[in-house]
Amino acid sequence: MRRENIADLWWRSSVIYCLDVETFLDADGDGTGDLQGLARAVDYIADLGADVIWLMPFYPTPNRDDGYDVTDFYGVDARYGTHGDLLEVIRLAHDRGIRVIVDLVVNHTSDEHPWFQSARSFRTSPYRDFYVWRDEKPENDANTVFPGEESSMWEWEPRTRQYFLHSFYRHQPDLNFGNPRVRDEIAKAIAFWLSLGIDGFRVDAVPFLIDVPHEGVADPHEYLRDIKRFLRRRSPQAVLLGEVGLDHAGQEPYFGAGGDELDLQFDFETNVAMYLALVREDPEPIVRAIRSRTAPSSDVGWAVFLRNHDELSLEMLAEDERAEVFDALAPDEDQRVYGRGIVRRLPPMLGGDPRRVRLVYSLVFSLPGATALLYGEEIGMGENPALEKRRAVRTPMQWTAQGGFSTAEAAELVAPFPEGGYAPEHVNVADQRRDPTSLHRFMRAIIAAYRATPAISWGAFEVLEHDAPSVLVHRMRSDVGDALFAHNLGGSPATVRIRLDEADDAVLIDLHGESAPLEVSDPLELALDGYGYRWFRLRRESDIGPDEAGPTVRGHTP
Repeated sequence: MRRENIADLWWRSSVIYCLDVETFLDADGDGTGDLQGLARAVDYIADLGADVIWLMPFYPTPNRDDGYDVTDFYGVDARYGTHGDLLEVIRLAHDRGIRVIVDLVVNHTSDEHPWFQSARSFRTSPYRDFYVWRDEKPENDANTVFPGEESSMWEWEPRTRQYFLHSFYRHQPDLNFGNPRVRDEIAKAIAFWLSLGIDGFRVDAVPFLIDVPHEGVADPHEYLRDIKRFLRRRSPQAVLLGEVGLDHAGQEPYFGAGGDELDLQFDFETNVAMYLALVREDPEPIVRAIRSRTAPSSDVGWAVFLRNHDELSLEMLAEDERAEVFDALAPDEDQRVYGRGIVRRLPPMLGGDPRRVRLVYSLVFSLPGATALLYGEEIGMGENPALEKRRAVRTPMQWTAQGGFSTAEAAELVAPFPEGGYAPEHVNVADQRRDPTSLHRFMRAIIAAYRATPAISWGAFEVLEHDAPSVLVHRMRSDVGDALFAHNLGGSPATVRIRLDEADDAVLIDLHGESAPLEVSDPLELALDGYGYRWFRLRRESDIGPDEAGPTVRGHTP
C-alpha cells in the first residue's frame, strides 16, 4: 500500500474538529457566535493541526434542540450570518488544506418547518405523506431517547385527528423516507451544500433513518446506499460520517457491503471502553473493544473520540460496569442524565490531573482510526453544571482570560462560561499558546505526530504481551511503516519487557523526544512513569526516504 494510493481516502486518517458556530466566536458583539467569527478562527484551527472542520447545525431553527430542529434544509440561520459568510469560511478552510463537513439532520424536521405546518393542518396537504401518521398509537410506543422528558414516540394532532411519529422530541416529527418525494428533497439539499464546497456530511442518528416504521420501505438500508451513490456522483471524494450509537456488531451493517453506505463511523464501543479502562487502570476493555471491530472494506474506517456535544453515554456497559464508571467519574446525581450518561467534560472527570488528561489524549491518538475533537478539548475546558443537562458542555469557547468569545455583556451571552478552576481566567487559548508546557502545546505536538504516523490509521492492531497489568503496549503494522505505543493507565511507575521479533538493523525512533534511537533488543525493556506514555516509530536501515519522526510530544512547539 503506497501513500499515493490512499490519499483519496482522506477520512481514514483525519483529525476532525467539531464546533458549534453559536458558541465558538462572536464577531458582531450580540452575544451569539457567528460565521464571521469562525472565519477569523480558521487559522487557529489550522495551527492546531486539524484537517477537517465539522460544523454542527447552522440552519434556520427555533433552537429548541441546539439547532437539530431544522426549519429550512437550505438555509443559514440569520443569527449566524449568510450563505456568503459560510462561503468565506469554506474558502479560508480550503486555502489552508482543511475540509469542511456539516451535519445532515434528516430523520426529522422542526414542527415549525413549512412542510409540517402544512401537513398537520389538513389531511389532503401535499406534504401530509412527508411524515408518518397513525389513527391509533402502536402498543410499543415508549420513547427511549429522552426518558423522563418524552414518554411516547407518538403525538396527537387535534386538527387532523391522528398521531405523528417523533423518535426524539415531540417538536421534531419524523420524516417518512418511504416517500420518494422526501428522498428527492433530501438529495437536493445534499447537492446544494456540495455545490457550495462542502466536503461531506456527518449523518445524525443514522439508526433512526433505518429502524423506525417508515411507510413502504422494503429494505431500509437501500436509502443509505441511495445517498452514497448520489454523493459519489456529485462529489467523488465527499464523506459520509455516521453517528450510529451501537456496538461494533450493530454498526457493521451501516458500512454496507464493500463500503457502499457510510465511509466513517464514530466508535462508540471503544469510547466507553476507554472510560472503563481508566477507572479500572486496566487496558483490557480497550483491547477487547478494538479487537471486536469489523469492517467490510479498507475504504471505510472508524473515528475515535473522547467527548462530543451530547452526554457521555454509558449505555453499552453492563449495569455493574456503568455503576463503576458513574461512581468514579460522575459521583453526583446532577452530573448524570437519562440514567445512562455523564454531562461533564474530561478534565473535571479526571480531577484536573494533567498527567491523566495527557495520557488519555496520547492513547486516543494512538488507537487505529481517525480522531474527533470537540472544540475546547485542546485547552482542557470544563463544563458549567448550572446549565441544564447536556447543555452543561456547550459553553462558549474560552479565547482569553476575559473570555474573548464576545464583546457583549455576560448576561447577553448565548451561555455562561464555567466558573471556578475552569473559568476563562484559568483556562484559555491565549495563555496556553504562550506556555510551552500547556495542554494546547501538547495537543498541537501530538496531532502533528499522529499525522506523521500513517501506520496508526492504516496498520493492523497488535497487542504485545508483558507482565504489567496497568500498561497497554500495542503495535501498528502497515505497508507505510510500523509504530509502537506504550500507555500506563496506572498511577505507579511500571517497566515492561516485550519481544518485537525484528531484524538486527531495526531501531526505535522516540517520538516523545526523550531518548536517542533505541536498538531493538530481545527483550526490549521500556520504563513508564505513572500515567506515562511513549510513542516510537520502527525504522530499519533498509528504509528509504526521510525520517518522518515529527515533533516531540511533551509540550514543545512543532
